[in-house]
Amino acid sequence: MLIMYRCGMLRRSALVATAMIGSMLLGALPTKAEERVVVATAGGSFERALRTAWFDPFTKATGIKVISVVATDAEQRTRASAMVRAGRVEWDVFNNHEILAASSGNRAVTEDLTEFCKPYADGSKVEAGTCSAAGLRISRNATTMVFNKEAFPGAKPSSWADFWNVEKFPGRRALPSFGDPWRVLAAALLADGVSPANLFPLDIDRAFKKLDTIKKHIDLWWRTGDQSQQGFRNRDYVLGMLFAVRANTLRDEGQPIEVSFNQAFMIGDSLQVIKGSPNREAALKLLKFYMDNPDVQARYSEITGVVPPSNAALALLPPEIKAKLPAASANTVLVAPDADWLNANQAMLVERWNAWVQ
Repeated sequence: MLIMYRCGMLRRSALVATAMIGSMLLGALPTKAEERVVVATAGGSFERALRTAWFDPFTKATGIKVISVVATDAEQRTRASAMVRAGRVEWDVFNNHEILAASSGNRAVTEDLTEFCKPYADGSKVEAGTCSAAGLRISRNATTMVFNKEAFPGAKPSSWADFWNVEKFPGRRALPSFGDPWRVLAAALLADGVSPANLFPLDIDRAFKKLDTIKKHIDLWWRTGDQSQQGFRNRDYVLGMLFAVRANTLRDEGQPIEVSFNQAFMIGDSLQVIKGSPNREAALKLLKFYMDNPDVQARYSEITGVVPPSNAALALLPPEIKAKLPAASANTVLVAPDADWLNANQAMLVERWNAWVQ
């Protein structure tokens, strides 16, 4: 019995040793790391639209996972810059407005996409300029005036002069304050009688003088798109400046809002690849997937109400969606910013704004 017991122990010891050796060998074998790309966005409905229309179909087609990181617009720029300076880049792509994307500060910390963009330069696949050295413009979005239609059953506000007219259109108001103040300054000048054609260069002193007259009526200085939406849901304001994509989400929820595209500010929404991106090739594949698939662009436009980057995508949109897109008309003037002037004066604008808005 003792001999049998010892034999059994020896066999079990041999099996355990064999298993341990096998595990060690397996652990030493090289395993293929899961491909992924880390994208920073402002989150909320914006990120959900990206994931539904673009990120999830991309993962299904390629097997590459898209990891989302949420940060405000200003935080994305600041953190991307800090990562590059420290030599510890954890993100691959971040969201930026087209104007700031082309600034020298952002170009210093992002990949030059000139070579990547060459197949798209002739405008046959996407609108010319969609892909540039600074990044990929995924859409054109409007910053608009929105209002609670229940608060204004009679005359409707339709211009920035109306926004400033607190006697005719009383009620709580909201404006953005997220480190890129030119839209608010431009709205103040338009409200003060400056024509869109003569808006740039911005008369900063005149803009702040006009802003002084409305400051006490601003109940919400929102810092993120999500905050602007929640402020409307909570009735923190009835008249405000919003991104059209956020306004469309509110409208789709059944919120009682109307959108005025008159004197709306049109600007491209861009994605930039961070210099030293740990998953650079996967990041470029993600951008290419969007550029090469009009159906993805169209789906994103349909969800958000933004203008897609190709005519092929525009043709796929149903008429009721096209009707929601910002467009110039006899009663609507769309305002295009002067990107060169804004980039040259960005630091001064932010400094003046931060001193005033406190």
